[in-house]
Amino acid sequence: MINKVEICGVNTSKLPILKNDEMRKLFGKMQAGDMSARESLIQGNLRLVLSVIQRFSNRGEYVDDLFQVGCIGLIKAIDNFDLGQNVRFSTYAVPMIIGEIRRYLRDNNSVRVSRSLRDIAYKALQIRERLVAEQANEPTITQIAQELQVPREEVVFALDAIQDPVSLFEPIYNDGGDPILVMDQISDERNSDDLWLEEITIKEAMKKLNEREKHIVSLRFFHGKTQMEVADEIGISQAQVSRLEKAALKQLRKHV
Repeated sequence: MINKVEICGVNTSKLPILKNDEMRKLFGKMQAGDMSARESLIQGNLRLVLSVIQRFSNRGEYVDDLFQVGCIGLIKAIDNFDLGQNVRFSTYAVPMIIGEIRRYLRDNNSVRVSRSLRDIAYKALQIRERLVAEQANEPTITQIAQELQVPREEVVFALDAIQDPVSLFEPIYNDGGDPILVMDQISDERNSDDLWLEEITIKEAMKKLNEREKHIVSLRFFHGKTQMEVADEIGISQAQVSRLEKAALKQLRKHV
């Protein structure tokens, strides 16, 4: 019982392991119509699903959910495997299991991404995996875009769109003291020295205006009101507001 780990009610410590020749025999029986052989193939390859879902353990998803989705990918691989191809079943099945899990994660992402973007991103990931296998090195975005026959910018945008959102409070470094969070690494342009000095300059320039001009500028540019709304509030015409506003702005530019 010490090594017992249950996922979806399955005791993973007791999962069977099939040898390659055993699987080929079972595939032959299954393709001849023996559904019990299909069930044996599913049960005998559940450890393959377990090994794949470990790659996604840091996504914060429930292991049971990932396992079930991985099993769908496994079943698809079993139903579509061609015995005539000189390839091990695990080599064929792993990309299908990964693809099924990635589709699940994309479709359940908290940030909604359009179907067309997801399709481009999914195809780009497939092409990347194929090029890595063929070339034994990481392909460039330009190479992937050429394979897809779409602009490079679309591939970049699509791949960025399916990335998981990161919490601003997620720690990225901890040396034993207070952790450094993602938000600690993001600058706030609103608090830059240039904007701070600019704000002081505007406040000083506002002092050169009379009370009515100050009120109009404040309502128009700090409270976002239209000239008609300002005119109604002050009790003058919209034309007067426009004339006073222009005079106030001319005065401000002289001092800013």
